[in-house]
Amino acid sequence: MKHNKRLRSAILEVVQNQIELNDPPETKATLDRLISEGFSESKAKELIGSVVAAEVFEVLKNSREFDKERFVIALKRLPEIPG
Repeated sequence: MKHNKRLRSAILEVVQNQIELNDPPETKATLDRLISEGFSESKAKELIGSVVAAEVFEVLKNSREFDKERFVIALKRLPEIPG
């Protein structure tokens, strides 16, 4: 399956914004944890991006609000990919 470059770029931009704004702070903490576990910064951001994508999908699919608790739980499970 070919990756959609625009979608990938948009998701990674969300990750970068969360890190820069420290909102939610768990995103930066997860980045730091994944790097300390041996992942490159780029790979760590991709993993975090998988959580962002899963949350966006959940919001759109089920017409739900963003669920910070669900999002943070998924971040804590990384490097296990949500799904």
